[in-house]
Amino acid sequence: MKKHVAILGSTGSIGTQALEVIEANPDHFAVEVLTAQNNADLLIAQSIQFVPNAVVIANEQLYDQVTQALAHLPIKVYAGSKALQSVVQMDTVDIVLTALVGFAGLEPTIKAIEAGKPIALANKETLVVAGALITQLAQEKAVNIYPVDSEHSAIFQCLVGEFHNPIEKVILTASGGPFRGKSTEDLAEVTKKQALKHPNWSMGAKVTIDSATLMNKGLEVIEAKWLFNLRVAQVEVVVHPQSIIHSMVQFEDGSIKAQMGLPDMKLPIQFALGYPARIKSDFPRFNFLDYPQLTFESPDTKTFRNLALAYEALEKGGNAPCILNAANEIAVDYFLKDEIRFLEIPDVVADCMAKIPYIASPVLDDYLHTDQETRQVALSLV
Repeated sequence: MKKHVAILGSTGSIGTQALEVIEANPDHFAVEVLTAQNNADLLIAQSIQFVPNAVVIANEQLYDQVTQALAHLPIKVYAGSKALQSVVQMDTVDIVLTALVGFAGLEPTIKAIEAGKPIALANKETLVVAGALITQLAQEKAVNIYPVDSEHSAIFQCLVGEFHNPIEKVILTASGGPFRGKSTEDLAEVTKKQALKHPNWSMGAKVTIDSATLMNKGLEVIEAKWLFNLRVAQVEVVVHPQSIIHSMVQFEDGSIKAQMGLPDMKLPIQFALGYPARIKSDFPRFNFLDYPQLTFESPDTKTFRNLALAYEALEKGGNAPCILNAANEIAVDYFLKDEIRFLEIPDVVADCMAKIPYIASPVLDDYLHTDQETRQVALSLV
């Protein structure tokens, strides 16, 4: 039977690639819901092509534009953040792909889990900010969370058939980004254009900058802890510049499983949406002879401080990862606006982690308040 998919953030990098997967597999998937924040033009084009049951434009000022453009089609059009939280609960939705960027993904994901909807999770910040809350809620509602990040998808694929076997550790691979091997002095004057030139992956601007600072890997470390119920010491990061091994799992007998393939986000998207089936695809195939050397090295956490800050936040727990995430979102936004330098991004994060009050056992309102307070402090710093 077809799975009817709600895509939160359909106009972003993950959302557009998910639609390519759905278009290529009409016997397996149908589009039920599409949502966007501001990109009304692309949302309209996607809606005309896929004719979903409902669309949401989060920016309410764009509601009339979307409504008028889709008036000739049997599509329900909604606007605003509350509508975003409502559509994921529709009876006709079989799975929710959360591809929103940043903290914005938290509340819609919670609403989808409360409604018993399986989650294909591309919004790592949801687990970074509120991992304890999300995992407990998913257990209570018996909801499966399927990771879409290539690294976590790799770990999940390595664990299929192994869930009864204890994990010794997981090894997250990192490309190292565009500045691998650079010193602090080298990074003093890097530009936005340089930071956005990732050597292997095609991603949205925010994730690409996070990859350049290694914050993306730090967020993935926190996400892995919650997805796979690990201790901090069980999550290791190695730099693997070729991005062919997407991550590994080491079991208690010492054996290591790795998931490999060319860097293409459509594969983990399709695996998450189609699980437990592996759906035939025409994705380019990896050839070992094209990659005669696969290399590995330790991450440089002194130059790329964000990875160390993420481990620090994870060790501390409570609302510390929420502070880390909110400060980073503001810092990256202002770097993309050319208003702070590249090396100032971890400065903002570290300052916020030092200044925002720590809450050991936060509830949802605490996370919302921490996020808001951290953004205000971060704005004062930038």
